[in-house]
Amino acid sequence: MPALLIDVGNTNTKFGLAERHGLGPSFALPTDRAATPDSLGLTLVTALSVHGCAPADVEAAVCSCVVPPMAPVLTAAVSRYLGVRLRFVPTDVPVPLKNLYGRPHEVGADRLVTAYAGRMSVDAPGVIVIDFGTATNFDCVRDDAFLGGLICPGMLTSLSGLVSKTAKLPHVALEPGDGALSIGRSTAECINQGFVFGFADMVQGVTTRLIAHLGGEVRVLATGGFAEKLAPICPVLRDVRPNLLLEGLRRLWLGHGPRRGGAKKGLS
Repeated sequence: MPALLIDVGNTNTKFGLAERHGLGPSFALPTDRAATPDSLGLTLVTALSVHGCAPADVEAAVCSCVVPPMAPVLTAAVSRYLGVRLRFVPTDVPVPLKNLYGRPHEVGADRLVTAYAGRMSVDAPGVIVIDFGTATNFDCVRDDAFLGGLICPGMLTSLSGLVSKTAKLPHVALEPGDGALSIGRSTAECINQGFVFGFADMVQGVTTRLIAHLGGEVRVLATGGFAEKLAPICPVLRDVRPNLLLEGLRRLWLGHGPRRGGAKKGLS
């Protein structure tokens, strides 16, 4: 029986189905702060049915949420329409990494889960996870400790800020095209080239500095909306994993400890 995995972000909420052997289908909905348990529950049941999953099939539900007002709405929706208890990371489901943040409670659940998934995915002692979301997060793991990281602007967030302060800007898709830098000959082209190559070089430069700071062998994993788009023009993004956070939630559902530790009992 599958588990339902939920990643609540500021912009979108991603849902995924998982079996013990791996991830299944996933889908995303806008994060609607005006949603009710019924509106969300009915939408969720409909979406699950499209993927061949009935409410009674769901064995467990695990959630990473960075939008606190959504937590009680999701809890009620999952309970009412799926009949299972929704468990949240890290309050209900601890993340088996040593959190070295100065104030551990300040770390977003999404950052902990992707850092954990990165740790479980590679053998190198150092791991940098770059998550392209509302913000661009660089999170660092050494052995089984979450060290912290850097938070930079997100591409769409930055573009939205530019549009809100500037009149008559055209719609810009933010696409790398053929991967070659060109001089824009329209406002849309100028913005596209500036954002795409500007962010690619920011990521390349910041990551290079972090690798040198961490020292030793370091693996870099990238996830989030723009990771795949920037990878062809940003050499450091060689390992892109679109569902890294969902994979972390799946492993937490199963109760796996760190790579060097023993297995724990899964959730039900």
